[in-house]
Amino acid sequence: MIDPDPSVQARLSTAHTPLDPGMTAQQAEMLARLVETARAVHRRYQFFNWTQSHLHLLLPHVCLVSGNYQRAGRRLAFEAFQTVVISAPVLHSLSDAEGPLLQAVSTAWIEGGGRPLLLGLHHFVGPSAEAAAQLRREVADTQLLVHGVARPLRPAEIESLFVLLMPAGGPGAVQPLQWMEWVMPYLHHVWLHVQAIESSVEPERARLRPLLPRRPDPAPVGSITGRERQVLAWVREGKSNLQIGEGLGISPLTVKNHLQKILRKLGARNRAQAVALAMQARLLDNAALDRSGGQR
Repeated sequence: MIDPDPSVQARLSTAHTPLDPGMTAQQAEMLARLVETARAVHRRYQFFNWTQSHLHLLLPHVCLVSGNYQRAGRRLAFEAFQTVVISAPVLHSLSDAEGPLLQAVSTAWIEGGGRPLLLGLHHFVGPSAEAAAQLRREVADTQLLVHGVARPLRPAEIESLFVLLMPAGGPGAVQPLQWMEWVMPYLHHVWLHVQAIESSVEPERARLRPLLPRRPDPAPVGSITGRERQVLAWVREGKSNLQIGEGLGISPLTVKNHLQKILRKLGARNRAQAVALAMQARLLDNAALDRSGGQR
C-alpha cells in the first residue's frame, strides 16, 4: 500500500494535459535522438547503454527497473539496471514481482488510471514500507517514477512496467511525468524487442553449449587493472567504444580488447552484467577511477 502524497496528487492533476506545445527545440532534439537510437537496441547491454545515455538526458536516474509480462510463466518479470551500489536484498526487492514493494507500485499505477506516477519512498505503508525504507537508507533523496503499458480496455493486465529511481522533488517535478508519458511508447517497444531477441537466442546457446569449449572460471577480481576500471566506469555511463577511446586517448579497437578481457575476467556475458558485477565487487567506488587516461 502507498499513502497518497497531496503534493504529488496536485502535480498529477496537471501532468496529463495534452503534450506541451512549448517544448523547446533542444528538448525536441533530445527526444528525436532517443527515438533514432532506439532502432539499434537489440540486446540487454545495448538497452543499458541506451537508457544510461539518451534516456538519462531526459530522465536522470540511478536505477531503472524494467518489467514485462511473460506469457510462458504467466507473470510479470522485472530486471534492475543500476549505476550505484545497491545491496543484494534491496536489488531483490526491486526485481521481485511478487514482493511487497513492486506489488504496491503496480497497484498504485493501476489505481492511478495507468498514468505516470511519482511515488515518494516515505509514503509506502504496510508490508512495502520496510522495503521502501531500506531503499531510502541506501539511496537517499530519491523517489520512484512509474509508468507502463496495459492491454487495451484492461488496465489491470500490465504488459510492461518501468520504475525509475530518480532525484526527489523540486519545483519542476511535473516535467518528469510529462517526459515519462512521451518516452513510454519507445521504452516499452525497445524492452519488449530486447526480450524477444534474447529469448530466441538463449535456446540456441543452450543447444550449442555442450559442443563449445568449457569457458574458464572468472579470474580474481583483483586482476582487473586500473585501465580496465576506467573503461568500466565509462561503460557504466553508457559511452560507446568510440567515446571511451576519445576520453582515454586510445583507439576504439583497444577499448574493445579491454572489454573482452574484462568480460573474461569477470565471467560476464555482456557490458551491463560486467558493470553490475564490478559494482558488486566495489571496483568502481573510489577516486582510482580517474578518467585522465593514465595507466595505473
